[in-house]
Amino acid sequence: MKRKQVYTFGEYLKNKFDCKVHKVSISISGFTCPNIDGTVARGGCTFCENDSFSPSLDKVQPLKGFHLNLDSKENPYLDKQLLQLETQFNTLSKRVKNEYKAKKYLVYFQSFTNTYAPFDTLKALYDKALSFDDVVGLSIGTRSDSITDETLEYLATLAKTKEIWIEFGIQSIYDETLEKINRGHDSANVKEWILKAKKAGIKVCGHLIFGLPGEDKKMMLETAKEAYAWGIDSVKYHPLYVVKKTALENQFNRGEFTPIDEQTYLDVLVEAIQMKPDDVNVQRVTAGIDNDTLLAPMWCKDRNMQIRNINKALEKVALKY
Repeated sequence: MKRKQVYTFGEYLKNKFDCKVHKVSISISGFTCPNIDGTVARGGCTFCENDSFSPSLDKVQPLKGFHLNLDSKENPYLDKQLLQLETQFNTLSKRVKNEYKAKKYLVYFQSFTNTYAPFDTLKALYDKALSFDDVVGLSIGTRSDSITDETLEYLATLAKTKEIWIEFGIQSIYDETLEKINRGHDSANVKEWILKAKKAGIKVCGHLIFGLPGEDKKMMLETAKEAYAWGIDSVKYHPLYVVKKTALENQFNRGEFTPIDEQTYLDVLVEAIQMKPDDVNVQRVTAGIDNDTLLAPMWCKDRNMQIRNINKALEKVALKY
């Protein structure tokens, strides 16, 4: 039986730009999250290790103790943030060009919540990113409770001539689950902003987590089904894993949380991909971490093995990734 290739984000970009397009992941000091700074909650989501959002900024000193939010009146460090952006892009774009033979780039604002700052700051950063050579657009990771109409309208203007994506963490459509993971907003809020972004002409990538506390296979698949119905253009699938220095670690150590086993994850993933509309591309099929901060499940440690097992599972339904 001939296997059908799962429609990937890379294929979408290559078809559109007729060349290899790759994301360049950027982290800007001064960005935080309303679920960490106390605006909507404290401590972040239960699975979030806050230190992991203090990445190494190549050749640029991080701005320790400085954090922006939607109500910040001024940003005395904007010039330094713009320098961070330029320095990281110059370094990482060369790397992906060499490793992946990329010809064009999407600047991916990845760490923390990248619309959670005053509009003038965001506009300066987005415009700077789009000014770099061979950049065709932006992908902006954020939360649905951390974006304003003003920012959305500006991104909609950019989307008329550039490739503009917003990545929202959907995680689950069940509010009881979102409460368990200390998400800080409900499912209706995510739906509202996905629909608003789509109406504005901005492409949306939805992040889904399988294996959240208390969720069974039916609930995980219902989240995927609903996310597709909201009109997302792309999807990232993640298993929930436990790392050190998180609230989830405490729950795991107390026996209050059992991580998803690999076979269940494979079953849910394959079914979620099968029910996916053909025009929704896939950016990620799994996640994990290969260091000693990972506590469980240990099958999330080896990404190459995960991908092999995913392809074995997809083979049974005549698909391949």
